[in-house]
Amino acid sequence: MAATVFAAATSTSMAVMLPRLPTTTTTPRCSALPTLPARSFSTSIKHASGSKRSNLFQIKVSEDASSAPDANELFNDLKEKWDAVENKSTVIIYGGGAVVAIWLSSIVVGAINSVPLLPKIMELVGLGYSGWFVYRYLLFKSSRKELATDIESIKKKIAGTE
Repeated sequence: MAATVFAAATSTSMAVMLPRLPTTTTTPRCSALPTLPARSFSTSIKHASGSKRSNLFQIKVSEDASSAPDANELFNDLKEKWDAVENKSTVIIYGGGAVVAIWLSSIVVGAINSVPLLPKIMELVGLGYSGWFVYRYLLFKSSRKELATDIESIKKKIAGTE
């Protein structure tokens, strides 16, 4: 059977496999709904020509040399920044720690997801928090301004300008 399907798939003319339908359609029904007419299945496949398909998905690309960065320029910039770093071992340790933290959080989320009711409870907690956040910070104009000032102060703390 598999060899037949494979041979049909690799040949130029493909056959369509249709499910067998019962020949008798008069079965007693216990419903007040009218019966629907039987579906008619087409036995031929029409191949779309490549030219019609390519016309549907044409993308215009503008060539602007200033907008696309050069790969060599990007690598040179990264090399300069890496050479400017004084304590390379600390950067490598922090990077490795970040990878391990992401891996561990993935394991924890997978373990929580395998407990039967816990994912639904976490979903409800997330929906509740999202609703509270919208009510507290996004619903009213004054609270949106407060949120914007909080975000700006956090940005200044992170950048060290405060």
